[in-house]
Amino acid sequence: MENSSDLSKSLLTPERRRWIILGLIFFAMVLNYVDRQIVSVLKPTLKAVFDIDDRGYALLINVFIICYAITYAAAGWLVDRFGAGRIMLYGIIAWSSACIGAGFTKTFGQLAFFRGALGVAEPMGFPAQLRVVTIWFPPGLRATANSICAAGSTIGAIIAAPLVAWLALNFNWHAAFFVPGVLGLVIAVLWWIFYRDPPSAAFSGEKAAAPAFRWGQLWRTRSLWGILISRFVSDPVWYFCLFWLPGYLQERSGLTLAQIGMVGWIPFLAADIGGVGSSLFSDRLVKRGVEPLRARKLTLLGAALLAPVCVLTPHFPSAVATLIIFSIVGAVCLTWLFNLGVVVAEAFPSANVGSVWGIAGAFGAAGAMFFNTWVGEIMHTFGPVRVFALMAVLHPLAILILWKMVRKETPSSGNGSAGHLTPAEAIG
Repeated sequence: MENSSDLSKSLLTPERRRWIILGLIFFAMVLNYVDRQIVSVLKPTLKAVFDIDDRGYALLINVFIICYAITYAAAGWLVDRFGAGRIMLYGIIAWSSACIGAGFTKTFGQLAFFRGALGVAEPMGFPAQLRVVTIWFPPGLRATANSICAAGSTIGAIIAAPLVAWLALNFNWHAAFFVPGVLGLVIAVLWWIFYRDPPSAAFSGEKAAAPAFRWGQLWRTRSLWGILISRFVSDPVWYFCLFWLPGYLQERSGLTLAQIGMVGWIPFLAADIGGVGSSLFSDRLVKRGVEPLRARKLTLLGAALLAPVCVLTPHFPSAVATLIIFSIVGAVCLTWLFNLGVVVAEAFPSANVGSVWGIAGAFGAAGAMFFNTWVGEIMHTFGPVRVFALMAVLHPLAILILWKMVRKETPSSGNGSAGHLTPAEAIG
């Protein structure tokens, strides 16, 4: 371990090593999303193997989401308390192991257990990712760096359909769980080698002893509640894309599993392009002199105005129309997820970023859980029209909340400040 550390430090300056670290996060997030997407690509297969209907499938998804929501807030606290490097390593090992375990299942209960374990592990990556970006990159690069990390998520969603379909068709459905899990363990080894010596605050353009909120004080800030409610409202649309869209294309638009492998990635590629492109636009606004937090909000406003297009989906049921509509919807969703994380970095002290993003992720997953249960019941009983009508208004509602409630939050002696604290002290 010492030799590998010396080698990485001697060959790479912090400025160069941060891009390797960014690349490892990218690939970790690729596999994070492949792992969670497996069940959506294999939805008809798993429904047949385990003898379940849409309500049973919704239950399987909710097992993942409930565990995901519960763990997300704790993951943010762990990142701020023990460091992004350590928590990211543990998270990659845990979610990869859970994916491998799912490949061995023979009953619905066993599959649900490992999907729950996946839900416990996967949230660790996201607050760790944001904390790494915050401490390794200056404000003018943060949205771009964060979008590169987060783009791994949708690259994972892009390759999940062809990869999972190919593995299932050429081997069996079990292999679709085994292969991504093993690749994840390889990434964990590389992370253990390269993530060394996080830089000082000055490296990323922050003040060395920036004041930070304690845990209890965070909950008394208006901006935290603005972030939480915005994610609770907007996240369900992205979760629909992840967990229901591949199955919808097979069951409502008539595509086969092989065809899903060929075209099911298109909305996720569009989502990735939209998320990265909007992040570059957001950073460009900052470089042109727009106040950083306002630049992020303007970017999110533009995306929210496009979100209502999803209401057209049930009226144009062909696969081509659905792919086009959800290419736009996906771009809206990732514009929000990529830039909302940077909103947190702009609005809160860096020592609080992991906790805020972790709590926000928990609220987003909770919103998705309620929406997911409703989707399963409505899809089974009435069809999809009501589902898409509700989805059409969620992002416009979220931007109203965000615009009114989120601002720059800085502790001061007049409001019970935490003072100048270390990251560990800030949350402890």
